[in-house]
Amino acid sequence: MDVLGARHLGARHLDVRRLDARLGGRLRGRLGGRDTWRERLRSPWWRGAAALGAGALPALAFPAPSLWWFAYVALVPWILLARSAGTERRAVLDGWLGGLGFMLAVHHWLLPNLHVFTFLLAALLGLLWAPWGWLVRHVLGGRPTPGRVVAALVVVPSGWLMIELVRSWQGLGGPWGLLGSSQWEVTPVLRLASLGGVWLISLVVVAVNTAVAALVSVRAARVPAVAGLVAAATAGAAAWMWVPRPEPDGGARIAVVQPGVINGVGGPEKRFAREEALTRALAGQELDLVVWGESSVGYDLSARPDLADRIGALSREVGADILVNVDARRSDRPGIYKSSVLVGPDGPTGARYDKMRLVPFGEYIPARSRLGWATSVGKAAGEDRMRGTRQLVMPVSGGPTVGPLVCFESAFPDMSRALTRDGAQVLLAQSATSTFQESWAPQQHASLAAVRAAETGRPMVHATLTGVSAVYGPSGERIGAPLGTSASTTAVYDVPLARGTTPYVRFGDWPVHTALGVLIAMCAAEVVLVLRRPALRPHVRPAHTAHGSPAHPAR
Repeated sequence: MDVLGARHLGARHLDVRRLDARLGGRLRGRLGGRDTWRERLRSPWWRGAAALGAGALPALAFPAPSLWWFAYVALVPWILLARSAGTERRAVLDGWLGGLGFMLAVHHWLLPNLHVFTFLLAALLGLLWAPWGWLVRHVLGGRPTPGRVVAALVVVPSGWLMIELVRSWQGLGGPWGLLGSSQWEVTPVLRLASLGGVWLISLVVVAVNTAVAALVSVRAARVPAVAGLVAAATAGAAAWMWVPRPEPDGGARIAVVQPGVINGVGGPEKRFAREEALTRALAGQELDLVVWGESSVGYDLSARPDLADRIGALSREVGADILVNVDARRSDRPGIYKSSVLVGPDGPTGARYDKMRLVPFGEYIPARSRLGWATSVGKAAGEDRMRGTRQLVMPVSGGPTVGPLVCFESAFPDMSRALTRDGAQVLLAQSATSTFQESWAPQQHASLAAVRAAETGRPMVHATLTGVSAVYGPSGERIGAPLGTSASTTAVYDVPLARGTTPYVRFGDWPVHTALGVLIAMCAAEVVLVLRRPALRPHVRPAHTAHGSPAHPAR
Protein backbone atom coordinates (compact mmCIF):
# COMPACT_ATOMS: atom_id res chain seq x y z
CA MET A 1 0.00 0.00 0.00
CA ASP A 2 1.42 3.41 -0.92
CA VAL A 3 1.63 6.36 1.40
CA LEU A 4 -1.40 8.10 -0.04
CA GLY A 5 -3.56 5.00 0.48
CA ALA A 6 -2.45 4.70 4.08
CA ARG A 7 -3.28 8.34 4.71
CA HIS A 8 -6.73 7.88 3.13
CA LEU A 9 -7.53 4.87 5.30
CA GLY A 10 -6.26 6.67 8.37
CA ALA A 11 -8.49 9.65 7.64
CA ARG A 12 -11.52 7.40 7.16
CA HIS A 13 -10.73 5.62 10.44
CA LEU A 14 -10.49 8.95 12.23
CA ASP A 15 -13.85 10.07 10.77
CA VAL A 16 -15.48 6.83 11.97
CA ARG A 17 -14.10 7.36 15.48
CA ARG A 18 -15.38 10.92 15.52
CA LEU A 19 -18.83 9.80 14.33
CA ASP A 20 -18.90 7.06 16.97
CA ALA A 21 -17.90 9.53 19.66
CA ARG A 22 -20.65 11.94 18.59
CA LEU A 23 -23.34 9.25 18.48
CA GLY A 24 -22.15 7.72 21.74
CA GLY A 25 -22.12 11.10 23.42
CA ARG A 26 -25.68 11.84 22.26
CA LEU A 27 -26.86 8.39 23.34
CA ARG A 28 -25.25 8.71 26.76
CA GLY A 29 -26.76 12.15 27.09
CA ARG A 30 -30.25 10.82 26.35
CA LEU A 31 -29.85 7.82 28.64
CA GLY A 32 -28.28 9.82 31.42
CA GLY A 33 -24.90 8.09 31.26
CA ARG A 34 -22.08 8.34 33.76
CA ASP A 35 -20.46 11.32 32.08
CA THR A 36 -23.77 13.20 31.99
CA TRP A 37 -24.33 12.65 35.69
CA ARG A 38 -20.79 13.77 36.44
CA GLU A 39 -21.46 16.96 34.53
CA ARG A 40 -24.70 17.50 36.41
CA LEU A 41 -23.11 16.88 39.78
CA ARG A 42 -20.70 19.71 39.07
CA SER A 43 -23.66 22.04 39.39
CA PRO A 44 -24.21 22.94 43.05
CA TRP A 45 -27.98 22.75 42.55
CA TRP A 46 -27.94 19.28 41.02
CA ARG A 47 -25.48 18.08 43.62
CA GLY A 48 -27.53 19.53 46.46
CA ALA A 49 -30.67 17.80 45.17
CA ALA A 50 -28.72 14.54 44.84
CA ALA A 51 -27.52 14.83 48.45
CA LEU A 52 -31.07 15.45 49.70
CA GLY A 53 -32.36 12.44 47.79
CA ALA A 54 -29.49 10.19 48.85
CA GLY A 55 -30.04 11.08 52.50
CA ALA A 56 -33.75 10.27 52.24
CA LEU A 57 -33.24 6.76 50.84
CA PRO A 58 -32.69 4.94 54.20
CA ALA A 59 -36.23 5.88 55.28
CA LEU A 60 -37.52 3.12 52.98
CA ALA A 61 -35.99 0.51 55.28
CA PHE A 62 -38.31 1.53 58.14
CA PRO A 63 -42.03 0.78 58.45
CA ALA A 64 -44.33 1.24 56.65
CA PRO A 65 -42.29 0.22 53.55
CA SER A 66 -40.19 -2.08 55.78
CA LEU A 67 -37.63 -2.82 53.08
CA TRP A 68 -35.20 -4.00 55.75
CA TRP A 69 -32.74 -5.41 53.20
CA PHE A 70 -32.45 -1.98 51.55
CA ALA A 71 -30.75 -0.61 54.68
CA TYR A 72 -27.55 -2.45 53.66
CA VAL A 73 -27.15 -0.42 50.46
CA ALA A 74 -29.25 2.69 51.16
CA LEU A 75 -26.24 4.75 52.27
CA VAL A 76 -24.11 3.86 49.23
CA PRO A 77 -25.21 6.81 47.02
CA TRP A 78 -24.66 9.23 49.90
CA ILE A 79 -21.19 7.81 50.62
CA LEU A 80 -20.22 7.92 46.92
CA LEU A 81 -21.37 11.52 46.70
CA ALA A 82 -19.38 12.62 49.74
CA ARG A 83 -16.19 10.79 48.69
CA SER A 84 -16.32 12.43 45.25
CA ALA A 85 -16.62 15.97 46.62
CA GLY A 86 -14.07 18.27 45.07
CA THR A 87 -13.31 20.04 48.32
CA GLU A 88 -13.68 19.40 52.02
CA ARG A 89 -16.20 22.22 52.18
CA ARG A 90 -18.33 20.51 49.53
CA ALA A 91 -18.17 17.21 51.43
CA VAL A 92 -19.38 18.97 54.58
CA LEU A 93 -22.29 20.43 52.60
CA ASP A 94 -23.10 17.00 51.14
CA GLY A 95 -23.19 15.61 54.67
CA TRP A 96 -25.49 18.34 55.92
CA LEU A 97 -27.92 18.17 52.99
CA GLY A 98 -28.01 14.38 53.23
CA GLY A 99 -28.78 14.67 56.94
CA LEU A 100 -31.56 17.13 56.15
CA GLY A 101 -33.04 14.68 53.65
CA PHE A 102 -32.78 11.82 56.13
CA MET A 103 -34.50 13.70 58.95
CA LEU A 104 -37.29 14.95 56.68
CA ALA A 105 -37.94 11.49 55.25
CA VAL A 106 -37.95 9.69 58.60
CA HIS A 107 -40.08 12.37 60.30
CA HIS A 108 -42.23 13.50 57.35
CA TRP A 109 -45.37 12.60 59.29
CA LEU A 110 -44.72 15.60 61.55
CA LEU A 111 -45.45 18.05 58.72
CA PRO A 112 -49.24 18.32 59.31
CA ASN A 113 -48.55 19.34 62.92
CA LEU A 114 -45.33 21.33 62.89
CA HIS A 115 -45.57 22.65 59.32
CA VAL A 116 -42.58 24.84 58.41
CA PHE A 117 -41.03 24.16 61.80
CA THR A 118 -40.35 20.59 60.61
CA PHE A 119 -37.93 21.91 57.98
CA LEU A 120 -36.18 24.09 60.53
CA LEU A 121 -35.71 21.19 62.94
CA ALA A 122 -34.54 18.90 60.14
CA ALA A 123 -32.04 21.50 58.96
CA LEU A 124 -30.63 21.95 62.46
CA LEU A 125 -30.37 18.22 63.14
CA GLY A 126 -29.00 17.62 59.66
CA LEU A 127 -25.91 19.57 60.69
CA LEU A 128 -24.89 16.54 62.74
CA TRP A 129 -24.01 14.77 59.47
CA ALA A 130 -21.80 17.61 58.20
CA PRO A 131 -18.65 16.23 59.91
CA TRP A 132 -19.57 12.75 58.68
CA GLY A 133 -19.49 13.99 55.09
CA TRP A 134 -16.00 15.35 55.68
CA LEU A 135 -14.98 12.08 57.32
CA VAL A 136 -16.14 10.00 54.34
CA ARG A 137 -14.13 12.14 51.93
CA HIS A 138 -11.12 12.12 54.22
CA VAL A 139 -10.83 8.32 54.40
CA LEU A 140 -12.29 7.30 51.01
CA GLY A 141 -11.69 10.30 48.76
CA GLY A 142 -9.32 10.21 45.81
CA ARG A 143 -7.50 6.89 45.37
CA PRO A 144 -7.33 5.42 48.84
CA THR A 145 -4.88 2.63 49.56
CA PRO A 146 -6.15 -0.78 50.72
CA GLY A 147 -5.04 0.09 54.23
CA ARG A 148 -7.07 3.28 54.18
CA VAL A 149 -10.11 1.37 52.94
CA VAL A 150 -9.76 -1.03 55.86
CA ALA A 151 -9.65 1.96 58.20
CA ALA A 152 -12.75 3.41 56.51
CA LEU A 153 -14.70 0.23 57.27
CA VAL A 154 -14.24 1.03 60.94
CA VAL A 155 -14.08 4.83 60.98
CA VAL A 156 -17.14 5.64 58.82
CA PRO A 157 -19.54 3.48 60.90
CA SER A 158 -18.04 4.91 64.09
CA GLY A 159 -18.71 8.43 62.88
CA TRP A 160 -22.30 7.50 62.06
CA LEU A 161 -22.79 6.02 65.50
CA MET A 162 -21.63 9.23 67.16
CA ILE A 163 -24.34 11.08 65.22
CA GLU A 164 -26.96 8.61 66.44
CA LEU A 165 -25.71 9.01 69.99
CA VAL A 166 -25.88 12.80 69.95
CA ARG A 167 -29.31 13.02 68.35
CA SER A 168 -30.60 10.39 70.80
CA TRP A 169 -30.56 13.06 73.48
CA GLN A 170 -34.18 13.68 74.41
CA GLY A 171 -33.83 17.44 73.88
CA LEU A 172 -32.87 16.88 70.23
CA GLY A 173 -35.81 14.63 69.47
CA GLY A 174 -34.65 11.30 70.83
CA PRO A 175 -33.51 8.09 69.14
CA TRP A 176 -36.28 7.83 66.57
CA GLY A 177 -35.06 6.36 63.28
CA LEU A 178 -31.80 4.79 64.43
CA LEU A 179 -30.59 2.82 61.45
CA GLY A 180 -30.27 -0.40 63.43
CA SER A 181 -33.95 -0.34 64.38
CA SER A 182 -34.86 -0.91 60.72
CA GLN A 183 -33.91 -4.57 61.30
CA TRP A 184 -36.69 -5.13 63.85
CA GLU A 185 -38.20 -8.10 61.95
CA VAL A 186 -34.94 -9.93 61.11
CA THR A 187 -34.48 -12.45 63.91
CA PRO A 188 -30.81 -13.35 63.20
CA VAL A 189 -29.86 -9.66 63.22
CA LEU A 190 -31.80 -9.03 66.42
CA ARG A 191 -29.40 -11.42 68.11
CA LEU A 192 -26.81 -8.66 67.64
CA ALA A 193 -29.11 -6.38 69.64
CA SER A 194 -28.90 -8.72 72.62
CA LEU A 195 -25.12 -8.45 72.33
CA GLY A 196 -24.64 -4.71 71.81
CA GLY A 197 -28.06 -3.12 71.53
CA VAL A 198 -29.39 -1.26 68.53
CA TRP A 199 -25.99 0.47 68.38
CA LEU A 200 -24.23 -2.71 67.27
CA ILE A 201 -26.76 -3.28 64.49
CA SER A 202 -26.23 0.28 63.25
CA LEU A 203 -22.47 -0.27 63.19
CA VAL A 204 -22.80 -3.43 61.12
CA VAL A 205 -25.30 -1.90 58.69
CA VAL A 206 -23.13 1.18 58.03
CA ALA A 207 -20.01 -1.01 57.72
CA VAL A 208 -21.73 -3.05 54.99
CA ASN A 209 -22.76 0.14 53.18
CA THR A 210 -19.19 1.44 53.39
CA ALA A 211 -17.78 -1.83 52.01
CA VAL A 212 -20.24 -1.82 49.10
CA ALA A 213 -19.46 1.82 48.29
CA ALA A 214 -15.73 1.11 48.31
CA LEU A 215 -16.23 -2.02 46.21
CA VAL A 216 -18.01 -0.16 43.40
CA SER A 217 -15.86 2.95 43.39
CA VAL A 218 -12.28 2.05 44.37
CA ARG A 219 -10.49 -0.57 42.27
CA ALA A 220 -7.84 -1.17 44.93
CA ALA A 221 -10.56 -1.76 47.53
CA ARG A 222 -11.89 -5.02 46.16
CA VAL A 223 -10.01 -7.30 48.53
CA PRO A 224 -10.54 -5.28 51.76
CA ALA A 225 -14.16 -4.49 50.82
CA VAL A 226 -15.00 -8.15 50.23
CA ALA A 227 -13.17 -9.01 53.43
CA GLY A 228 -15.30 -6.46 55.27
CA LEU A 229 -18.51 -7.96 53.90
CA VAL A 230 -17.35 -11.43 54.90
CA ALA A 231 -16.48 -10.14 58.39
CA ALA A 232 -19.96 -8.61 58.79
CA ALA A 233 -21.62 -11.85 57.73
CA THR A 234 -19.35 -13.83 60.04
CA ALA A 235 -20.18 -11.55 62.97
CA GLY A 236 -23.89 -12.07 62.38
CA ALA A 237 -23.47 -15.83 62.12
CA ALA A 238 -21.32 -15.94 65.26
CA ALA A 239 -23.90 -13.92 67.19
CA TRP A 240 -26.65 -16.28 66.01
CA MET A 241 -24.68 -19.33 67.11
CA TRP A 242 -22.93 -18.22 70.29
CA VAL A 243 -24.86 -15.40 71.96
CA PRO A 244 -27.00 -17.06 74.66
CA ARG A 245 -30.73 -17.12 74.10
CA PRO A 246 -33.21 -16.08 76.83
CA GLU A 247 -34.12 -19.00 79.08
CA PRO A 248 -37.89 -19.74 79.22
CA ASP A 249 -39.46 -18.94 82.59
CA GLY A 250 -43.18 -19.56 82.32
CA GLY A 251 -45.70 -17.21 80.81
CA ALA A 252 -48.37 -14.59 81.42
CA ARG A 253 -51.75 -13.85 79.85
CA ILE A 254 -51.92 -10.13 79.08
CA ALA A 255 -54.82 -8.33 77.42
CA VAL A 256 -54.53 -5.11 75.43
CA VAL A 257 -57.52 -2.75 75.22
CA GLN A 258 -57.52 -0.53 72.12
CA PRO A 259 -60.62 1.74 71.99
CA GLY A 260 -59.84 3.26 68.59
CA VAL A 261 -60.37 6.83 67.43
CA ILE A 262 -62.91 8.73 69.56
CA ASN A 263 -64.05 12.02 68.02
CA GLY A 264 -66.51 14.69 69.05
CA VAL A 265 -67.42 16.48 72.26
CA GLY A 266 -66.71 14.67 75.50
CA GLY A 267 -63.81 12.69 74.12
CA PRO A 268 -62.29 11.60 77.48
CA GLU A 269 -65.67 10.44 78.83
CA LYS A 270 -66.57 8.61 75.62
CA ARG A 271 -63.12 6.97 75.46
CA PHE A 272 -63.40 5.81 79.07
CA ALA A 273 -66.83 4.33 78.43
CA ARG A 274 -65.52 2.45 75.38
CA GLU A 275 -62.54 1.11 77.30
CA GLU A 276 -64.84 0.08 80.14
CA ALA A 277 -67.11 -1.87 77.78
CA LEU A 278 -64.19 -3.58 76.03
CA THR A 279 -62.54 -4.52 79.31
CA ARG A 280 -65.76 -5.96 80.75
CA ALA A 281 -65.91 -8.36 77.77
CA LEU A 282 -62.59 -9.89 78.93
CA ALA A 283 -64.16 -11.47 82.00
CA GLY A 284 -63.52 -15.19 82.42
CA GLN A 285 -60.32 -15.36 80.33
CA GLU A 286 -57.95 -16.00 83.26
CA LEU A 287 -55.84 -12.92 82.73
CA ASP A 288 -52.77 -11.77 84.63
CA LEU A 289 -52.93 -8.13 83.51
CA VAL A 290 -55.00 -5.75 81.37
CA VAL A 291 -53.22 -2.80 79.72
CA TRP A 292 -54.84 0.38 78.45
CA GLY A 293 -53.09 2.86 76.16
CA GLU A 294 -51.54 6.27 76.77
CA SER A 295 -53.95 8.99 77.92
CA SER A 296 -56.65 6.36 78.37
CA VAL A 297 -57.92 8.26 81.44
CA GLY A 298 -58.30 12.01 81.07
CA TYR A 299 -58.86 12.81 84.76
CA ASP A 300 -56.76 12.56 87.90
CA LEU A 301 -58.07 9.52 89.77
CA SER A 302 -57.54 11.23 93.12
CA ALA A 303 -59.89 14.00 92.03
CA ARG A 304 -62.31 11.55 90.41
CA PRO A 305 -62.78 8.67 92.87
CA ASP A 306 -65.84 7.59 90.89
CA LEU A 307 -63.61 6.67 87.95
CA ALA A 308 -61.15 4.89 90.25
CA ASP A 309 -64.06 2.86 91.65
CA ARG A 310 -65.24 1.92 88.16
CA ILE A 311 -61.78 0.69 87.18
CA GLY A 312 -61.54 -1.24 90.45
CA ALA A 313 -64.87 -2.90 89.67
CA LEU A 314 -63.55 -3.86 86.24
CA SER A 315 -60.49 -5.39 87.89
CA ARG A 316 -62.73 -7.55 90.06
CA GLU A 317 -64.80 -8.62 87.04
CA VAL A 318 -61.85 -9.71 84.89
CA GLY A 319 -59.83 -11.05 87.83
CA ALA A 320 -56.69 -9.07 87.01
CA ASP A 321 -55.00 -5.74 87.71
CA ILE A 322 -55.46 -3.00 85.11
CA LEU A 323 -52.66 -0.64 84.06
CA VAL A 324 -54.19 2.63 82.91
CA ASN A 325 -52.51 5.84 81.81
CA VAL A 326 -53.65 9.15 83.30
CA ASP A 327 -53.10 12.36 81.33
CA ALA A 328 -54.38 15.09 83.63
CA ARG A 329 -53.54 17.88 86.02
CA ARG A 330 -52.52 16.46 89.37
CA SER A 331 -54.50 17.32 92.46
CA ASP A 332 -51.54 16.83 94.81
CA ARG A 333 -48.97 18.92 92.90
CA PRO A 334 -48.98 21.59 90.17
CA GLY A 335 -48.87 20.75 86.48
CA ILE A 336 -50.07 18.10 84.03
CA TYR A 337 -48.50 14.64 84.18
CA LYS A 338 -48.72 11.52 82.06
CA SER A 339 -48.69 8.63 84.49
CA SER A 340 -48.95 4.84 84.38
CA VAL A 341 -51.23 3.88 87.28
CA LEU A 342 -51.84 0.30 88.41
CA VAL A 343 -55.39 -0.36 89.61
CA GLY A 344 -56.41 -3.53 91.46
CA PRO A 345 -59.72 -4.88 92.79
CA ASP A 346 -59.60 -2.37 95.67
CA GLY A 347 -58.69 0.61 93.51
CA PRO A 348 -55.30 2.22 92.77
CA THR A 349 -52.51 0.12 94.30
CA GLY A 350 -50.21 3.08 94.85
CA ALA A 351 -47.88 2.06 92.02
CA ARG A 352 -47.56 5.12 89.80
CA TYR A 353 -44.93 6.01 87.22
CA ASP A 354 -44.74 9.57 85.87
CA LYS A 355 -43.37 9.94 82.36
CA MET A 356 -39.79 11.22 82.46
CA ARG A 357 -38.85 11.93 78.84
CA LEU A 358 -41.24 14.17 77.00
CA VAL A 359 -41.71 14.70 73.28
CA PRO A 360 -40.19 18.04 72.20
CA PHE A 361 -42.91 20.38 70.91
CA GLY A 362 -45.53 17.65 71.32
CA GLU A 363 -45.51 17.67 75.14
CA TYR A 364 -43.31 20.65 75.88
CA ILE A 365 -41.58 23.43 73.98
CA PRO A 366 -37.84 23.80 74.57
CA ALA A 367 -36.97 27.37 75.57
CA ARG A 368 -40.64 28.30 75.42
CA SER A 369 -39.87 31.98 76.01
CA ARG A 370 -38.09 32.07 72.63
CA LEU A 371 -39.73 29.26 70.68
CA GLY A 372 -43.28 29.62 71.93
CA TRP A 373 -44.27 30.96 68.53
CA ALA A 374 -44.28 27.32 67.36
CA THR A 375 -47.81 27.04 68.76
CA SER A 376 -49.00 29.54 66.15
CA VAL A 377 -47.71 27.56 63.15
CA GLY A 378 -48.58 24.03 64.25
CA LYS A 379 -50.12 21.82 66.90
CA ALA A 380 -47.33 22.29 69.44
CA ALA A 381 -47.96 21.88 73.16
CA GLY A 382 -49.93 24.78 74.58
CA GLU A 383 -48.68 23.93 78.09
CA ASP A 384 -45.60 21.98 79.10
CA ARG A 385 -46.17 18.60 80.70
CA MET A 386 -44.29 17.91 83.94
CA ARG A 387 -41.58 15.25 84.23
CA GLY A 388 -41.25 12.31 86.54
CA THR A 389 -38.03 11.75 88.44
CA ARG A 390 -37.43 7.99 88.48
CA GLN A 391 -38.36 4.76 86.80
CA LEU A 392 -40.48 2.19 88.59
CA VAL A 393 -40.96 -1.58 88.47
CA MET A 394 -44.49 -2.60 89.48
CA PRO A 395 -45.49 -5.93 91.05
CA VAL A 396 -48.75 -7.25 89.61
CA SER A 397 -51.11 -9.23 91.82
CA GLY A 398 -50.67 -12.89 90.85
CA GLY A 399 -48.69 -11.91 87.74
CA PRO A 400 -45.25 -10.81 86.59
CA THR A 401 -43.40 -7.67 87.64
CA VAL A 402 -43.74 -5.07 84.90
CA GLY A 403 -41.70 -2.08 83.83
CA PRO A 404 -43.86 0.67 82.29
CA LEU A 405 -42.75 3.18 79.67
CA VAL A 406 -44.93 5.89 78.18
CA CYS A 407 -45.04 6.37 74.42
CA PHE A 408 -41.84 8.11 73.24
CA GLU A 409 -39.81 6.41 75.98
CA SER A 410 -39.88 3.05 74.20
CA ALA A 411 -37.37 4.52 71.74
CA PHE A 412 -34.69 4.83 74.44
CA PRO A 413 -32.55 1.68 74.89
CA ASP A 414 -31.20 2.79 78.27
CA MET A 415 -34.67 3.00 79.85
CA SER A 416 -35.73 -0.56 79.04
CA ARG A 417 -32.26 -1.76 80.07
CA ALA A 418 -32.61 -0.03 83.46
CA LEU A 419 -36.04 -1.59 84.05
CA THR A 420 -34.66 -5.04 83.24
CA ARG A 421 -31.78 -4.58 85.65
CA ASP A 422 -34.32 -3.55 88.30
CA GLY A 423 -36.20 -6.83 87.91
CA ALA A 424 -38.93 -6.24 85.32
CA GLN A 425 -40.17 -9.48 83.78
CA VAL A 426 -42.32 -7.72 81.18
CA LEU A 427 -41.73 -4.34 79.53
CA LEU A 428 -44.84 -2.28 78.79
CA ALA A 429 -45.20 0.74 76.53
CA GLN A 430 -48.45 2.72 76.68
CA SER A 431 -48.75 4.81 73.55
CA ALA A 432 -51.07 7.06 71.55
CA THR A 433 -50.27 8.06 67.97
CA SER A 434 -53.79 9.03 66.89
CA THR A 435 -52.52 12.43 65.74
CA PHE A 436 -50.51 10.62 63.04
CA GLN A 437 -53.06 7.90 62.35
CA GLU A 438 -52.70 7.71 58.57
CA SER A 439 -48.89 8.00 58.51
CA TRP A 440 -45.95 5.66 58.98
CA ALA A 441 -45.62 6.68 62.63
CA PRO A 442 -47.85 4.00 64.29
CA GLN A 443 -46.03 1.13 62.60
CA GLN A 444 -42.61 2.64 63.22
CA HIS A 445 -43.45 3.10 66.88
CA ALA A 446 -44.70 -0.45 67.35
CA SER A 447 -41.59 -1.88 65.68
CA LEU A 448 -39.36 -0.36 68.35
CA ALA A 449 -40.77 -2.80 70.91
CA ALA A 450 -39.23 -5.72 69.00
CA VAL A 451 -35.75 -4.18 69.31
CA ARG A 452 -36.19 -3.39 73.01
CA ALA A 453 -37.31 -6.98 73.65
CA ALA A 454 -34.31 -8.42 71.82
CA GLU A 455 -31.91 -6.09 73.66
CA THR A 456 -33.13 -7.05 77.11
CA GLY A 457 -34.31 -10.64 76.70
CA ARG A 458 -37.69 -9.59 78.09
CA PRO A 459 -41.05 -9.61 76.29
CA MET A 460 -42.54 -6.23 75.50
CA VAL A 461 -46.17 -5.18 75.16
CA HIS A 462 -46.92 -2.10 73.07
CA ALA A 463 -50.48 -0.99 73.92
CA THR A 464 -52.02 1.98 72.15
CA LEU A 465 -55.27 3.89 72.02
CA THR A 466 -55.68 3.71 68.25
CA GLY A 467 -53.06 1.23 66.95
CA VAL A 468 -50.68 -0.23 66.16
CA SER A 469 -50.71 -2.43 69.30
CA ALA A 470 -48.30 -5.38 69.26
CA VAL A 471 -46.50 -7.86 71.52
CA TYR A 472 -43.00 -9.29 71.11
CA GLY A 473 -41.29 -12.18 72.84
CA PRO A 474 -37.92 -12.22 74.64
CA SER A 475 -35.98 -12.60 71.38
CA GLY A 476 -37.92 -9.90 69.56
CA GLU A 477 -40.24 -12.37 67.84
CA ARG A 478 -43.82 -11.28 67.24
CA ILE A 479 -46.44 -12.85 69.52
CA GLY A 480 -49.91 -13.10 68.02
CA ALA A 481 -51.42 -10.64 65.57
CA PRO A 482 -51.03 -6.87 66.00
CA LEU A 483 -54.03 -4.56 66.24
CA GLY A 484 -54.10 -2.15 63.31
CA THR A 485 -55.07 1.50 63.28
CA SER A 486 -58.66 0.72 62.24
CA ALA A 487 -59.34 -1.66 65.15
CA SER A 488 -61.46 -0.90 68.21
CA THR A 489 -61.18 -4.11 70.15
CA THR A 490 -59.21 -6.18 72.65
CA ALA A 491 -56.65 -8.93 72.22
CA VAL A 492 -55.29 -11.50 74.68
CA TYR A 493 -51.68 -12.61 74.32
CA ASP A 494 -49.93 -15.57 75.89
CA VAL A 495 -46.64 -13.86 76.60
CA PRO A 496 -43.60 -16.09 77.19
CA LEU A 497 -41.44 -14.97 80.11
CA ALA A 498 -37.67 -15.40 80.30
CA ARG A 499 -34.86 -15.19 82.81
CA GLY A 500 -31.18 -14.49 82.51
CA THR A 501 -29.22 -11.42 81.48
CA THR A 502 -28.27 -10.49 77.93
CA PRO A 503 -24.75 -9.15 77.25
CA TYR A 504 -26.29 -5.79 76.39
CA VAL A 505 -28.05 -5.50 79.75
CA ARG A 506 -24.85 -6.55 81.50
CA PHE A 507 -22.29 -4.46 79.60
CA GLY A 508 -24.39 -1.60 78.27
CA ASP A 509 -23.54 0.66 75.34
CA TRP A 510 -20.08 -0.74 74.66
CA PRO A 511 -20.37 -0.28 70.85
CA VAL A 512 -20.76 3.46 71.42
CA HIS A 513 -17.68 3.56 73.64
CA THR A 514 -15.74 1.52 71.08
CA ALA A 515 -16.76 3.86 68.27
CA LEU A 516 -15.65 6.86 70.31
CA GLY A 517 -12.30 5.15 70.93
CA VAL A 518 -11.89 4.52 67.19
CA LEU A 519 -12.46 8.18 66.36
CA ILE A 520 -10.05 9.32 69.07
CA ALA A 521 -7.43 6.89 67.77
CA MET A 522 -7.93 8.18 64.21
CA CYS A 523 -7.49 11.79 65.35
CA ALA A 524 -4.34 10.85 67.26
CA ALA A 525 -2.94 9.04 64.21
CA GLU A 526 -3.61 12.06 62.01
CA VAL A 527 -1.83 14.33 64.49
CA VAL A 528 1.18 12.00 64.53
CA LEU A 529 1.32 11.97 60.73
CA VAL A 530 1.24 15.74 60.62
CA LEU A 531 4.03 16.03 63.19
CA ARG A 532 6.21 13.47 61.40
CA ARG A 533 5.74 15.05 58.00
CA PRO A 534 8.86 17.12 57.18
CA ALA A 535 8.24 20.82 56.91
CA LEU A 536 8.36 22.13 53.37
CA ARG A 537 11.21 24.60 53.12
CA PRO A 538 11.31 27.02 50.19
CA HIS A 539 14.15 26.21 47.78
CA VAL A 540 16.25 29.38 47.44
CA ARG A 541 18.62 29.60 44.51
CA PRO A 542 21.97 31.28 45.22
CA ALA A 543 22.32 34.72 43.72
CA HIS A 544 24.73 34.97 40.78
CA THR A 545 26.96 37.75 39.60
CA ALA A 546 26.88 39.07 36.11
CA HIS A 547 29.74 36.64 35.22
CA GLY A 548 27.76 33.58 36.41
CA SER A 549 29.62 32.96 39.67
CA PRO A 550 27.85 32.93 43.03
CA ALA A 551 27.76 36.22 44.79
CA HIS A 552 29.55 36.31 48.10
CA PRO A 553 28.13 38.18 51.02
CA ALA A 554 29.95 41.27 52.06
CA ARG A 555 32.50 40.77 54.76
